[in-house]
Amino acid sequence: MSSTETRQRVPVKVVAATVAGNALEFFDFVAYAFFATYIAKTFFPASTPLMSLLITVGVFGVGFVFRPLGGIIIGAYADRAGRKPAMLLTISMITVGTAGLALTPSYASIGIAAPIIVIVCRLIQGLALGGEVGPASVFLLEIAPADQRGFYSSWQLASQGLSSVLSGATGTVLALILTEQQMASWGWRVPFLLCLLLIPVAFYLRSAMPETLEGEVDQAAARPVARLKQVLAEKRTVILAILLILGGTISTYVANYLTTYAITTLHMPSSIALAATLVGGTGTFIFSLIGGWLSDLYGRRVVMWIPRLILTLTVWPMFLLLTHHPSPLVLYAVALSMTALNSFGSTAALTSIPELLPTKIRATGLAVAYAVGVSLFGGTTQFIITWMLGVTKDPVSPAWYVTAASLITLVAIWVMPESRGRSLED
Repeated sequence: MSSTETRQRVPVKVVAATVAGNALEFFDFVAYAFFATYIAKTFFPASTPLMSLLITVGVFGVGFVFRPLGGIIIGAYADRAGRKPAMLLTISMITVGTAGLALTPSYASIGIAAPIIVIVCRLIQGLALGGEVGPASVFLLEIAPADQRGFYSSWQLASQGLSSVLSGATGTVLALILTEQQMASWGWRVPFLLCLLLIPVAFYLRSAMPETLEGEVDQAAARPVARLKQVLAEKRTVILAILLILGGTISTYVANYLTTYAITTLHMPSSIALAATLVGGTGTFIFSLIGGWLSDLYGRRVVMWIPRLILTLTVWPMFLLLTHHPSPLVLYAVALSMTALNSFGSTAALTSIPELLPTKIRATGLAVAYAVGVSLFGGTTQFIITWMLGVTKDPVSPAWYVTAASLITLVAIWVMPESRGRSLED
């Protein structure tokens, strides 16, 4: 199928295959953050609950360590062999990581082997997700009609929101029907087992996808090291891309942390706290699509700039309100507001970055920029804010981290060129 034919006729199942696979891969990764308090007790017992939680969120960050490597290797593979083979590879790898996390016995059962297996699984998942975003985002961009690239690309981030909705809904239902002891013993494993059962469906859907990479590829130039050199030659775009991703990923993981924050800092019941994930995921899903649609109408930069500025100015008052009035309504309002404002701009950013990169390094370049940005900043966010809360005793401290990151991203948006309407042909 040629690119022209593909852009004229895009079956729903083609977009669904990308979205389903991406959602399931992020479902597993994000669910780890939601159930951090239970995972801490299962695999990382420590002298104090705070130390156990710090170790758990630290291992959450371990999954980010291999993301840049996954971005380079799998991104280069996508630019050489095609977007479809790369996406089939990533979903195969995430299956291994999910199975390991869902089925590994507790520390009490097998001792030190338990946390070692969990860490290895996180590394495999990190490789997979590092290589997933580039090919999946580029596939949606390349398959889209020229005037709808923002909307089509927005399904990448929307699928991440969908994964949060699924995880949040599963967690909320489990919290309502299981006792706290049952949740800690085996309940937290259920979402990972469900994910494991659904992965074959996504794999089947992806097997029927068309290919959007066209033309002959220089095999020597397509090797990972050579591709990385080509990406580094576009250093201005890549650096700006990382700075764009910085604000988005820190905001995302602070919003995801609201579940743990509500339980450990605000002392809310787990059923109420887990529902915040459902609210935030719904906001990400809806407002990512709206942001993509608006970026097709008004351009990428304005849709990135305005919501990021609003979030910069309002995140501190939101956390202040939450700490002084820790009710379910306020918690859900903060979760929705943060994810909505963040999703508007983030979806435009994930469209703009590949639009500014040449075809031959489009998947690699986006994968590397995304993986580096998320690894350096997203992977450390939950550890840093847990540490900040423990050291400062200030429950509003996560807001300052979001504010600082958003200011940096605003500068990057200001100097980023507009990419709407740009030709994707080299």
